[in-house]
Amino acid sequence: MIEIPHFKNLSLSHIVCDYNGTIAKDGVVLPQIKELFERLAISYTLHVITSDTFGSVTAQLEGYNAQIKILSTDDHTAEKAAFVLALGAEECAAMGNGNNDAQMLRSAAVGIAILGDEGCSVGTLMSADIVCKNSAEALELFLEPKRLVATLRR
Repeated sequence: MIEIPHFKNLSLSHIVCDYNGTIAKDGVVLPQIKELFERLAISYTLHVITSDTFGSVTAQLEGYNAQIKILSTDDHTAEKAAFVLALGAEECAAMGNGNNDAQMLRSAAVGIAILGDEGCSVGTLMSADIVCKNSAEALELFLEPKRLVATLRR
């Protein structure tokens, strides 16, 4: 339980990450993600949700202890949000950067917009509780939860 004064108490068990633009660039996982996933997997179930634009997610995440969800509908925005809701939104943190991540971030108990190399859509930025420069900084928030408190308390 992470108690955040005048915001909410977070009881998170899932971290849902968009793939390209969030934890990967051009279909290749960013170098610092594996070590962070290893540390986070002790306390959280990690999910990567993607349309797999480059067809690389399964091979790239081999050995990462993450569950992969490849999107299958033509409405990725709704499908991502539905995935978080099915897990139990109150137990989910979600992070992403694209327009199709905005609803997922709003649905999660805490949503994090990533300003990575691809940038971040304004809709997703406005839907987030937190904005981070990159996915490593975002994931580190869950390893050092006092950072969440410092950012989100009112």
